[in-house]
Amino acid sequence: QLQLVESGGGLVQPGGSLRLSCAASGSTFQFYTITWFRHAPGKKREGVSCISTKNSTNYAQSVRGRFIISRDNAKKTAYLQMNSLEPEDTAVYSCAAALTPFRPGTVCDELPVDYWGRGTLVTVSS
Repeated sequence: QLQLVESGGGLVQPGGSLRLSCAASGSTFQFYTITWFRHAPGKKREGVSCISTKNSTNYAQSVRGRFIISRDNAKKTAYLQMNSLEPEDTAVYSCAAALTPFRPGTVCDELPVDYWGRGTLVTVSS
């Protein structure tokens, strides 16, 4: 069993930056693929970025070049660095974990989820 807790959300101005954290406990974090999802009212849930156990990464087109995903297995924590934020980035951001292998060409939005965090709200507004 794995528990995930997100933190770092809040209010930020357009063009600003924010770093989200996903702290894990209860299992072997290093064996899980990690995905950051976001969900805004009236929109479908979107897989923003994912990272494999070998630190391979992928990004949704909407955030590519602006967001960076990373992980620190010693700290059992994954991160999402968000830069050049836009109002359209406003959403609840959740991290998720899965034992599904991560291979080249993997689409983050299509990865299964074994464990979810509760989410953290990011609001981008002036």
